[in-house]
Amino acid sequence: MAEKKDTGFTVTDRRLFTAEGDLRRDVDEEQGKAAAAGQEVGGKESGSSAPTAPAAEDVPAPPTAAEQQAQKDAYQKSSKDLDSRVELGGHSSTQLEMTFERFIASLYMSAMLQLGLMHEEGSQPNIDLIGARQTIDTLGLLAEKTKGNLNSREENFLQNSLYELRMAYVEVTNSLARPPQTSQGIPKAR
Repeated sequence: MAEKKDTGFTVTDRRLFTAEGDLRRDVDEEQGKAAAAGQEVGGKESGSSAPTAPAAEDVPAPPTAAEQQAQKDAYQKSSKDLDSRVELGGHSSTQLEMTFERFIASLYMSAMLQLGLMHEEGSQPNIDLIGARQTIDTLGLLAEKTKGNLNSREENFLQNSLYELRMAYVEVTNSLARPPQTSQGIPKAR
């Protein structure tokens, strides 16, 4: 029989409920009452759907100004090296510059892929409705937060992208909710 070694840590199951939704027997009474009331021990609510921020002691200290500058310089040097290689290949490095419209187009394309409306040639479309919704909501958040700060071209591009994606989302979710169409009255091909 193999001898167990002490690894120096223990795993504790802190879930309050079983897979069937019943309160676990080994949960102490105070935790159980707080969970049933939608509260954590200590009076904080746990029933809200918003993620909680990590405790201050769990968040690492931000990089120092010197570390940030060194990182920025290294990034810029690496970017210049890549720009040089692109230009040696006969292309313009301005094609690599990120603009607001390219950023919105990137999110637009991501959402179209997530909706299954675009896919790589020869592959099946993959639908990720939750991812698509989050991407569309991100564009909506950007529209809200940038209101009044965009030029008319950027504003139109953002609003058109949002409109098309929201309509596509509604169409995809409606088509998935409908039962499959039967081919009654249509002869089957042999």
